[in-house]
Amino acid sequence: MSSPIALLPDAQLRPLLDAYEASVRSRRWHTLLILACVAVAMVLSSISAEVSIPKLLDNIHRFPSYIIRLFQLENGRPVWTDVAEWFWGLPRWLRLLGETLLMAYVGTVLGVIGAFVLSFLAAANVAPSRWLRWTVRRFCEICRTVPELVFALVFVIAFGLGPVAGVLAVAIHTVGALGKLFAEVVENIDMKPVEGIIAGGSSWPVAMRFGALPQTMSNFVSYALLRFEINVRSTAVMGFVGAGGIGQDLIEAIRKFYYSDVSAILVLIIITVSVIDTLTSHVRHRLIGLQEKH
Repeated sequence: MSSPIALLPDAQLRPLLDAYEASVRSRRWHTLLILACVAVAMVLSSISAEVSIPKLLDNIHRFPSYIIRLFQLENGRPVWTDVAEWFWGLPRWLRLLGETLLMAYVGTVLGVIGAFVLSFLAAANVAPSRWLRWTVRRFCEICRTVPELVFALVFVIAFGLGPVAGVLAVAIHTVGALGKLFAEVVENIDMKPVEGIIAGGSSWPVAMRFGALPQTMSNFVSYALLRFEINVRSTAVMGFVGAGGIGQDLIEAIRKFYYSDVSAILVLIIITVSVIDTLTSHVRHRLIGLQEKH
């Protein structure tokens, strides 16, 4: 079957084709303009950051050679030829890896509790006061803007070396990140149950407990599990600043050029994170499915 537009007289078809070609040309020029702007921005950023392209090209061969060296033992043989020597420090590394997981777990729990409380104060549809909402949102912004490693370094100076600094850093950053996400979940609830409870003479906390919370709980748990995945990866490098965990041995191995130890620790971290990601993703998908059914 022929297209209806092909049946139009040439006098009517030509303006349509010209308009289409003009639109295509305009899109192409817009795309080229955007690419040119991105390229210029990259060049200006490189100049500002003092990035030397010749130096990068001269030393780029060192990167693959370093990766190859990670998978060689001290005698030059591949690491998989002697797994016992490769993972010689497995008991200690597993203990530190367990410490890392506990840091992520405790920090996530503390952060979730703080974000849970603050989310109802930061949501535009249920916040008791506009000024309180503004203050809580700015506080959450500060908590999630400062990098976790900076918080960890500050707490190491304040409380000394150890996992306490890592837990506090993770907890504060989690409050800021989940506080925003939880508040957005609360802002998307159906307000009729909340309004009905308040109209019956109940207080604001009661309205949040029985009107808002049942609608948000599954999303809260889903976001908390997702944040736990992120925190496991974050706590793995907390040891770089002395905040405990497997990162402490990792940075020591990097500094002392213990190549096979670096690769062994990285393999343990990757396996652990992958397992946790798989398990938490399965739980989150089940929660999302249950919510959709209801």
